[in-house]
Amino acid sequence: MKKFWLLIAVAVLSTPARAQDFETERLKNWHHWRGPDANGIAIDANPPVKWSEQENVRWKVPIPGRGSATPIVWNDRIFLLTAVPADESDDETAYQFTVICLDRATGETIWSKIATEQVPHEPGHDTNSLASASATTDGRFLYASFGSRGIFCYDLDGNLKWERDLGDMQTRNEFGEGASPTLHGDTLVVPWDHEEGSFVVALDANTGETRWKQDRDEPTTWATPLITKFEGRTQVILHGTNRVRSYDLKSGDLIWECGGQSTNPIAAPIRDGDLVYATTGHRGYGLFCIPLSATGDITDSDQITWSRTDVGSYIATPVLYDGLLYVTKGREAILECLDSATGQTVYGPERLPQMQTLYASPVIAGGRIYYVDRDGTATIIKPGRELEILATNQLDEGFDASPVALGDQLLLRGDRHLYCIGASN
Repeated sequence: MKKFWLLIAVAVLSTPARAQDFETERLKNWHHWRGPDANGIAIDANPPVKWSEQENVRWKVPIPGRGSATPIVWNDRIFLLTAVPADESDDETAYQFTVICLDRATGETIWSKIATEQVPHEPGHDTNSLASASATTDGRFLYASFGSRGIFCYDLDGNLKWERDLGDMQTRNEFGEGASPTLHGDTLVVPWDHEEGSFVVALDANTGETRWKQDRDEPTTWATPLITKFEGRTQVILHGTNRVRSYDLKSGDLIWECGGQSTNPIAAPIRDGDLVYATTGHRGYGLFCIPLSATGDITDSDQITWSRTDVGSYIATPVLYDGLLYVTKGREAILECLDSATGQTVYGPERLPQMQTLYASPVIAGGRIYYVDRDGTATIIKPGRELEILATNQLDEGFDASPVALGDQLLLRGDRHLYCIGASN
């Protein structure tokens, strides 16, 4: 009997203990595609400002197949997703949907697992990939979404723990998929917006079983949820063409919703203090600043702190630092800096030097903002009320995946390689 109650006590205490350990460790890692606080800010990182193919490349390793999923990092391991064609000459070939674990110090492969091998039911857009969703981890398990191919949970040594098949998405114009799952505690939230029956589902992170599911009146969306706690309640904030909505993480109940933006949202919402910022930039622009205390339908109401319809990011998620919001316009490398409290322009719009199309989201590290584009150009700027360019760098391949900054390293996933940028010894 004593042994029985001891087991119960361990079961009750283990989850809070794990949560406390995770809160301590996450700040040292990059467990989510937007970093430890889902805002693109690297707390203590200080990577180089200048690099080229010949300078400050600590290592560069080829990645098989194709994928635009951002790498994630836990301690000495890097995890990324890719789709490897069985026959590159055949448009209807099967793909091996693969999870790869690399050594952070050397780039060498520690393990590689084929989650599933399938012929995709949709071809996808030529600028998208079949492995666009980024993985996430809590330091115990790795959660990888290949969308219509399945959701997979591994331990960090590559042992499969569970998998779920949520069906096949029918995406707009067969553009493909890309929304990443988001983990909070022992709940994994998976967005599933497409042309035939959209929903968002919360899964038990330990088992993959459904905790709740909410239908959504939305067409195809590629946005990743922001999960954040406010006044004792945890909100799941998920963008959509029709509305940006907040759900209760525990129950799935709708907390607030706001319409009025443009179509095809991809950029993730970001939080600063008591406010959340949601942006769109396809066939029009929208940028809304919404208080987390909002309730109900706040469309066109005075509950909205401020909004603009002349600026907004299509793909790259903005960054916010020291009261300033840095937003690029549409897909272009045209930067506008706004006062985050009022929405008023501080400077811009100004084109970032030598840059064209942005898919990757910027990161802030060492008090600097790092942008990379689809042609391999990187521009580093100093945050502040005037545009100050610190460096412009060039590599041989372009970048759709977002940079990852940890310690003195910057990880850049290109078309064919993963680069580790670090000061030469």
